[in-house]
Amino acid sequence: MNPYVLAILLSSLGIGTTLTFASSHWLLAWMGLEISTLAIIPLMAQQHHPRAVEATTKYFLTQATAAAMILFASTTNAWTTGEWNIQEMSNPTALVLITMALALKIGLAPVHYWLPEVLQGLDLTTGLILSTWQKLAPFALIYQISPMMNPSLVIMLGLASTIIGGWGGLNQTQLRKILAYSSIAHLGWMMIVMQYSPNLAILNLTLYIIMTSAAFLTFKNVASTKLSTLTLTWSKTPMMTTMAMMTLLSLGGLPPLTGFMPKWLILQELTKQNLPLTASIMALAALLSLFFYLRMCYAMTLTIAPNTNTNTSTWRQKSSQTTMTLSITTTLALILLPITPAIMALTT
Repeated sequence: MNPYVLAILLSSLGIGTTLTFASSHWLLAWMGLEISTLAIIPLMAQQHHPRAVEATTKYFLTQATAAAMILFASTTNAWTTGEWNIQEMSNPTALVLITMALALKIGLAPVHYWLPEVLQGLDLTTGLILSTWQKLAPFALIYQISPMMNPSLVIMLGLASTIIGGWGGLNQTQLRKILAYSSIAHLGWMMIVMQYSPNLAILNLTLYIIMTSAAFLTFKNVASTKLSTLTLTWSKTPMMTTMAMMTLLSLGGLPPLTGFMPKWLILQELTKQNLPLTASIMALAALLSLFFYLRMCYAMTLTIAPNTNTNTSTWRQKSSQTTMTLSITTTLALILLPITPAIMALTT
């Protein structure tokens, strides 16, 4: 892609998300979401591969549907209350509609079906943008309307996402689909705590972005998109493979890694709010996700691909990819657990 075109598209992505962040008016927020969607579409379709074009079309249709629902719900609210302010949503029908529209935007269950299919059709770099940056603007809106949302609907969305996100990834062999289901499960954790402690949800989103970035960048570095090709990585880059294994376990929420922190704090918050059953279901659903992360770890570090090569190391060219971002995100994904007391002081 032409570097000037790429610069325009990436700056439009940034401007769209920033516009939604800065807005207190529904029309302005909607405009920011639309700019972000239109900016990422050429990035998704740049390969001209039938799968990429199909993924782009599916993404455009779902995002357009969600945007239309947001516009309809905000207009309904303005019509009945005379208020366009995001934090003044008082019409219950408009609130339910807008919650479901934002759930569709980010891919929460039960409106998640587009996410694994779309992510599977993209290259890893665009997939990374879709899994991280594109979640920020809708989450900013969810954060603002969270005090007014229907608690039963929020808990239903959170529980469904964690269970389906764990269940859906169990039988997958494609890494991008596994990461898509991982994304759905993590979004469920953020959603369930949003009404009780919005700061905890933001913490979870931040750590999710760090850990997912580390996972995507690792797979991009070893040029791997399938579980079977992960078996080749150990003989090529043992150190990076070990770090990737730790990152995946961090995504699964195992102590003493960074990913344990948000799960621990969210379960603690749910117990404080007298929701022990919800907390128990969330903890059990996390085990489903952990299973497919362990499956990936097993493929990466405990299996060696059958081959007839007797050499100890394979011949290959030196990688031209920069690893600075990968090393920073991997380090953060592994060692942030000791700062939990400081985080607890900030979120309470």
